[in-house]
Amino acid sequence: MDADTLKVFDQSLVRCQAQESFLDRFYEIFLASSPIVKAKFSNTDFVHQKRALRMSLHAMALAAEDEAAGPAKYLEGYAEQHGSRGLNIGAEYYDLWLDSLLQTVRETDPECTPEVLTAWERVMMVGIGYLLSRY
Repeated sequence: MDADTLKVFDQSLVRCQAQESFLDRFYEIFLASSPIVKAKFSNTDFVHQKRALRMSLHAMALAAEDEAAGPAKYLEGYAEQHGSRGLNIGAEYYDLWLDSLLQTVRETDPECTPEVLTAWERVMMVGIGYLLSRY
């Protein structure tokens, strides 16, 4: 992935994470996106879940940045955990997840622009594509 896209993403991620409400707002939007999402997360420890999400956003960025190594270097554990033999997170969840994430960025990044949203989408799609390929 090109350095400019990664820079735009990284700067936006810093701004979003500076907002105390970022992860809470994401989960509000994501859980409201569909009854299947709400059901999937019914017994979730959200303190742990928010920590995991924070780490996974960085792993997705590393996977997008290090194309030579490929996403597996950073996302193999996530792929096993979220795959059909793990949490069984299929494509329908990733569409809702990404839409919810982009909506949260729109709301929490004070410098959000179409370029910022494109950077988020491009970076996240590297990881999502890999996770779906390993489903």
